[in-house]
Amino acid sequence: METREESEGRPLDFIRQIIAEDLQSGKHHRTITRFPPEPNGFLHIGHAKSICLNFGIAGETGGACNLRFDDTNPSKEDVSYVESIKEDVKWLGFHWGKEALYASDYFPQLYEFAAALIKIDKAYVCQLSPDEIRQYRGTLTEPGKESPYRNRSVAENLDLFERMKSGEFAEGSHVLRAKIDMTSPNVNMRDPVIYRILKDHHHRTADTWVIYPMYDYTHCLSDMLENITHSLCTLEFEDHRPLYDWVLDSLNTPCHPRQIEFARLNLSYTVMSKRKLLKMVMGKYVDGWDDPRMLTISGLRRRGYTPASLRNFCKTIGIGKSESRIDMGVLENEIRSDLNVSAPRRMCVLDPIKVIIDNYPVGQVEEMAAMNHPQNPKMGERRVPFTRELYIERDDFMEDPPKKYHRLGPDREVRLRFAYLIRYVSHVTDAESGKITEIHCTYDPETRGGAAPDGRKVKGTIHWVSAEKAMPVTVRLFDRLFKVEDPEADKNVDFLDQMNPHSKIVVSNAMAEPSLMELHPDDKIQFERLGYFCADHVESLIGRPVLNRTVTLKDSWGANK
Repeated sequence: METREESEGRPLDFIRQIIAEDLQSGKHHRTITRFPPEPNGFLHIGHAKSICLNFGIAGETGGACNLRFDDTNPSKEDVSYVESIKEDVKWLGFHWGKEALYASDYFPQLYEFAAALIKIDKAYVCQLSPDEIRQYRGTLTEPGKESPYRNRSVAENLDLFERMKSGEFAEGSHVLRAKIDMTSPNVNMRDPVIYRILKDHHHRTADTWVIYPMYDYTHCLSDMLENITHSLCTLEFEDHRPLYDWVLDSLNTPCHPRQIEFARLNLSYTVMSKRKLLKMVMGKYVDGWDDPRMLTISGLRRRGYTPASLRNFCKTIGIGKSESRIDMGVLENEIRSDLNVSAPRRMCVLDPIKVIIDNYPVGQVEEMAAMNHPQNPKMGERRVPFTRELYIERDDFMEDPPKKYHRLGPDREVRLRFAYLIRYVSHVTDAESGKITEIHCTYDPETRGGAAPDGRKVKGTIHWVSAEKAMPVTVRLFDRLFKVEDPEADKNVDFLDQMNPHSKIVVSNAMAEPSLMELHPDDKIQFERLGYFCADHVESLIGRPVLNRTVTLKDSWGANK
């Protein structure tokens, strides 16, 4: 089967190359992958890369991808995380079949497999404390030493394991360990724990189980039970692959998936650790998991990112074997490219200053034709009210402008977008604050639409809204959450101290053209000259929009730092 990359003339990445060879050789007749999140937090942009890879490969090869929750630690899991993960995967545009799967579906089989390992003397019950197990494990340069419980008889181990299951022992008092090699240079092979006692309520199995399998043991067997052909995971699991294979080989399972590792996503100006994201949420450094500054999928969605922009981002960065840091600008460019085509244009003034057109008739209202998209006439046009008193951006006027300043100022003429040419006359300054409060201008009535019939050239075009007809809106200007490219680079500085204090600025006095009152939650628009914005799908209402800035029109981060 021809893959998307082949049809588009691009070379396959190394994972797709392996899968193509397996299909061509007949090793597999159908590709089955899986996305196996732990339901202990919200998904982030790094998970999006894995989602796009696993579901993407399945779609490209006519295969299937399972959504399987690794729900083996009830103390940290919650059904709300399960539902949010399902929603995120669907929102990205992927489907996993009739039902999602769960590692807890396999608890009875996993227990029997563990008993089978005991019966062939490849697992034993250990009563060392967690600290003692760590001490016995050794270091990267020193071998570990065997547990004094390692050579118990098969019968004794089976009895103790059954008693663990029945709830006879306290948490931390007994564990089941694989019997491999305490001198292995790979510490993951030094008799790893494969079962522990946890007397917590499970969101699916309730209180049926008091022992739970560990991830490395559970994962490979779940893959096997689902007939996964290729188990794709990030590079931190490369050293765990020998254990993955050992479990399956020891049990002589009928299916043995191939684990393949790829480089995880590292993105500038953010952190990817779920533990650190949780710390920001619990410490109220952000406004929850879906805070639009967070690089969680729910946060990106609320900020105004589209599924297509995230899929295209994952496609652009590709799949590799070496760790690297992707610049945030790559992600931002993808959403700009998407919204540039699809987002209708509107006008909004974030920092209003009043302009009074002295020679415009008092009380007159004109309806100016404004294109909804300059490159797409099919999107039609709207009518924008024009009156004697307007609002423009405060920084679109300078009392003493430099030579290359092409906006409004003394002896300057500018074009009002979709309207007229206006020329500066005077301005009024507040005596106490020294702040300019209003600007007086005249307009040329022959320039309706912005063109001068005498052919004179005007370099500056600015946006505006009618002071009488504009509607107040709340606008939130979101920026990068951290002020440095790598918040974790300096180990002597808490990553929280690297947060950008200007990552969220709330503008409560913005004035917008009346058509914004028609926005529905999650609608996306471009404010002319200001950037792309989204009506917040949590707080925005029709007639009372709350706008989140998705991204600026260009990468202005370097200039603003």
